[in-house]
Amino acid sequence: MKQWILTALMAAVAVHPLMAQKSQQQPLNIGASFLLVNPDARTSGMGDAVTGAEPDANSMFGNAAKLPFAGPWGVSASYAPWMFDLNDQKTHMAYVSAFKTFEEQQSIGISVKYFNYGEVTFRDENGMELQQYRPKEYAIDATYARKLGQKFSLAVALRYIRSEMGSGTFNGQQLQPANAVAGDVGLYYQAYANHIEGGNRYCWGVSFTNLGSRLRYSDDNTKKTFLPMNLRIGGGYSFVHTEDHTFTLAADVNKLLVPTPPIYKLDINGVPTNEIEKGKDPNRGVADAVFSSFGDAPGGFQEELREFSVAAGMEYNYQRKFFVRTGYFYEHPDKGNRQHFTAGIGVNIQGFQVDVAYLMPTGTSQIRRRSFNFTLMYSPFVNR
Repeated sequence: MKQWILTALMAAVAVHPLMAQKSQQQPLNIGASFLLVNPDARTSGMGDAVTGAEPDANSMFGNAAKLPFAGPWGVSASYAPWMFDLNDQKTHMAYVSAFKTFEEQQSIGISVKYFNYGEVTFRDENGMELQQYRPKEYAIDATYARKLGQKFSLAVALRYIRSEMGSGTFNGQQLQPANAVAGDVGLYYQAYANHIEGGNRYCWGVSFTNLGSRLRYSDDNTKKTFLPMNLRIGGGYSFVHTEDHTFTLAADVNKLLVPTPPIYKLDINGVPTNEIEKGKDPNRGVADAVFSSFGDAPGGFQEELREFSVAAGMEYNYQRKFFVRTGYFYEHPDKGNRQHFTAGIGVNIQGFQVDVAYLMPTGTSQIRRRSFNFTLMYSPFVNR
């Protein structure tokens, strides 16, 4: 039994907020966190800075409004052996996506994301084995995007989410698979200028993703978990855009639009009570959670700033046939502690592109250890 998996599972079951609070600032409580994992090896190699990368079939993950700029059509398949250095685990992620653009103005797309956590052993308080379980999660997306003129585009997406993190009775709770429906909204801008050597591309975009219903993992209807509702703002610039050489710089800023855990008062024994000392009640509606997420942190403005994560990366390509990438992703230690350098390479042969990314954690968190991403993509739009 791997403790990191059990910890993740029980956090997803919406445990009672009266957990021992060793820190004044805590990570945000979300379910179906696999929705935040970038499946695309190309942008994974750029530190997960997805908005500023050139549009392709994997744009639906970060901002689907990029699709009308991605060419007539494209398909992609990605695979990642998750935490491969834990040899006895079979955790992996798979992702497939496809899109079609009509009259260079509007696009439709579909994608499926699947995450398998291997086999987990559930035990009681005395360490006795209760059951073997294979937790898994998946999401199915449908997207529509349309250009608003020659430089702007807008997209909406609908997503069905299934999260099977436990089943049966565990520590007094009746666990069950959870379902949810969510949507995305994205805005994207792309244009070209001759700042250095002809045709330099620049872009920016804003997207709201995973806005939807809450997940219920147990028979207790009062314990529901928010989806990882996320705001992403980013952009990119490609320069020395010649026949042989192109450099692309990209950066994203992310903010989860979910309640910040409050600080609860302690009783005379130092045990947290139900009474909130600082912050706001996290048990609120989805719309309220989204709008209040910018000002509900008990630590004030400083804590709100720590809930922003930053992704930045660079890509160099030679004759659009060979690609080299690097980047960095940073999340504050009190708010998730995802921190990693990334590196990647890619090869394109007659529209078929193979990308590989390698993630190297720099923080102390074990949420994501060393990991590879692999993507095979085809698009006839060779002049991306």
